[in-house]
Amino acid sequence: MSAIPSEFRNVTAVTKANVYFEGKVVSHSLVFSDGSKKTLGLIYPGNYHFGTEKAERMEIISGSCGVKIDNTANQVDYTAGNCFDVPAHSGFDISVPSGICEYICSFLD
Repeated sequence: MSAIPSEFRNVTAVTKANVYFEGKVVSHSLVFSDGSKKTLGLIYPGNYHFGTEKAERMEIISGSCGVKIDNTANQVDYTAGNCFDVPAHSGFDISVPSGICEYICSFLD
């Protein structure tokens, strides 16, 4: 796997934030010239569930989290530099024990 990027060039940044769980999860969308989309976000301490329409790759930039993909048996812990994939039409539980977890979410085809 390649290194998690520290910046993206030549993108359109959507200024309106995506706000979930009363502001405890916040992201901004980036649209690339080929039409692909990513979000950059922050997750504050807590436990959250997200559903997926498209397959997603979540790359952890900083902090840590525990993740349980729908229809799997165990939670897996992730720290900065790690990533996980979520199937389309699925979902995942994510828990952040402390601090802030920063992530890049890529929507996969």
